[in-house]
Amino acid sequence: MGETGQMVQNLVKSGVVFATSHADDPFDAMEEIAAQLGAGNPGGDKLAGAILFCPHHFDTAKLAWAINLQTEGVHVIGCTSSGELTDQGYDHDSLSAIGFPASAFRLTSHCFLDIDRFDPAAARAQVRQLAAEAERESRVLGESVNHVALFLVDGLSHSEELLTMTIQDALGEIPLIGGSSGDDLSFCQTSIFESGAFHQRAAVVAILSTPRPLHVFKAQHYRPGERKMVITGALPHERIVTEINAEPAAQEYLRLAGHAGEELGVEFFAAHPLMVRAGGEYHVRSVQSANPDGSLTFYCAIDEGLVLTVGEPVDRIAGMEALFSDIRETIGPVDRIIAFDCVLNRIDAERRQLSYDVSQLYRKNGVVGFNTYGEQYHALHINQSFSGLAIGE
Repeated sequence: MGETGQMVQNLVKSGVVFATSHADDPFDAMEEIAAQLGAGNPGGDKLAGAILFCPHHFDTAKLAWAINLQTEGVHVIGCTSSGELTDQGYDHDSLSAIGFPASAFRLTSHCFLDIDRFDPAAARAQVRQLAAEAERESRVLGESVNHVALFLVDGLSHSEELLTMTIQDALGEIPLIGGSSGDDLSFCQTSIFESGAFHQRAAVVAILSTPRPLHVFKAQHYRPGERKMVITGALPHERIVTEINAEPAAQEYLRLAGHAGEELGVEFFAAHPLMVRAGGEYHVRSVQSANPDGSLTFYCAIDEGLVLTVGEPVDRIAGMEALFSDIRETIGPVDRIIAFDCVLNRIDAERRQLSYDVSQLYRKNGVVGFNTYGEQYHALHINQSFSGLAIGE
């Protein structure tokens, strides 16, 4: 068989591989991951790269050591999570890995360290250089190659908007999709993995290249309702709202969005998301926490004068079935869907007793990924969405 014929054969058999482990010890977990990745790659095809989603309870130094022991020569990126999406659907405390066989994929990445000092001009140059590198390295895959940028960013950095806009601008026509790292609603420490180590206050952009069809998407399970409010006091750099309608923010949010007997907390925030209109569409601006001083901290950028609308739920199952149908119509048979699903979606599914049905849909449609502190779609940083990348067969 000639070289071209061998490449086609490899493309057929070398699908995206997935592995997961619930082992408590990071070395045991990574040993299981490595064994599963090998078993799921029967052609023995070398991996071009891998993405790891990591439960936050692991010691990151030990986990990094374990990752490096098992992935020598493989380009690995990843982040801490607030729950994982595995072949079981919603999962928790699982170390998960997505592997990309080299016969069908290339993965190149750049890590931004110390994003508190993020330089947009320098970042644009670095991303353009990364895109050129991805173009060169993927030529071996054939004449027609598709590219997508996978983006992972520290979920406690409060920097997602600036980074997302800057990086998508530099990427040009390459679409960006990603998520903000989590720590299971502890809000203490979230991490990004790249170059063999975990980093705080960091972000990584990785360009995935393949001849296979790629499609990025986003969906949300809410629509704007009739109840509106205006932010009249805020600390934008801290994403804190102090006043809504000239009243203490938490008190006014509860009055307008809640019902008798409800209390502010993560289940309330998940069930009553606040939405803003931008670019002709409504997007969720989720509340992260209610503070002792009566203020609210958000997952997304906020400012005084912003009009917020209380979101109302739609039929999540019907909407997701339609989404997956649209994806198949767009790219044909699906190999895997890498999803960035807001942790508040998971909490609301549990509250509405939809977890089993959602998990079954994820399993049926090959969804893997993690629960985030926010999602990135093209140049937008958004909340409480189900966003991701569909990879065709």
